[in-house]
Amino acid sequence: MDEQQKKEIAKKGGESSGEGRGKSGNSGSSERGFAGMDPKEQRRIASEGGKASHEKGTGHEFTSEEAREAGRKGGQNSGGGR
Repeated sequence: MDEQQKKEIAKKGGESSGEGRGKSGNSGSSERGFAGMDPKEQRRIASEGGKASHEKGTGHEFTSEEAREAGRKGGQNSGGGR
């Protein structure tokens, strides 16, 4: 198989896996649902969910220690400590 054939096959594989779609892709309109919404609208909807969970009694408010621990774990998982 020559190099050109390999490139064509690789390109088709990337296209079928969804590569090239989304914010940095060419179409820009492939984001649907929550991801495609305006950031202000996302925050408004998320806020409603948070308020509803607290009214229901299932919401959680982090203590400063819990928040510190969650931030530390997030930093480790993101590779921020390298």
